[in-house]
Amino acid sequence: MAESNVFVIGDVHGCRATFEELLGHWQPATERLVQVGDLVDRGRFSPECVALAISLEVRYPGQTVFLKGNHEAGMLQHFGPHGPHAPWLSWGGRSTVAQYRARPALLAPHLAWLSQRPLYWQNDHLLISHAGFADTPDPLDEANFDGVLWRRGPLRSMGRRQVIGHTSTTGQPTFDPITNVLNVDTGAVFGQCLTGVRLTATGELLAEIAIPTHPSDLPAA
Repeated sequence: MAESNVFVIGDVHGCRATFEELLGHWQPATERLVQVGDLVDRGRFSPECVALAISLEVRYPGQTVFLKGNHEAGMLQHFGPHGPHAPWLSWGGRSTVAQYRARPALLAPHLAWLSQRPLYWQNDHLLISHAGFADTPDPLDEANFDGVLWRRGPLRSMGRRQVIGHTSTTGQPTFDPITNVLNVDTGAVFGQCLTGVRLTATGELLAEIAIPTHPSDLPAA
């Protein structure tokens, strides 16, 4: 049986309505959904985005993968035993704290779910993570600023197509043919768009779908 196609969604950052519209292009009968992390922070609907992801995981068991991003890692650190984590508050966490204060019953189950998010998903031809694998020791160390949660800059060629988010583009996916890296973070929370890419299981790009960010998702100026 042929392996299913993969529908990869970039950084959501609390943009619920935009996320919902893009999910309308996912074809669950024939595609695995992979989201590259950073569901939370900056936008106006972080709890709702996490709740939507959880509901999709329940509705489509085994067909969805929601990866951990650096913003989830910061949130978990803030609310964990060694919190608070002041840096996270300054790069989007403050709005997330306020949103969960208004929805307090969601915080504990959402933290439990976020803590179980994997750092990457792969098959023989694709390697998907939040920020990508570089030529650095311990890329899966969540505290490593050159690791898969934090890396900025060139990545290494891994012998298969890497798909990442994390570093926002100017509104369109970018592709580095030398390292075979596709970046799908197109700056939804900065008023650009949320992008999904449809790939074959062997990594061939079939389609790009870009949804302009709904104004209601954006933080107040």
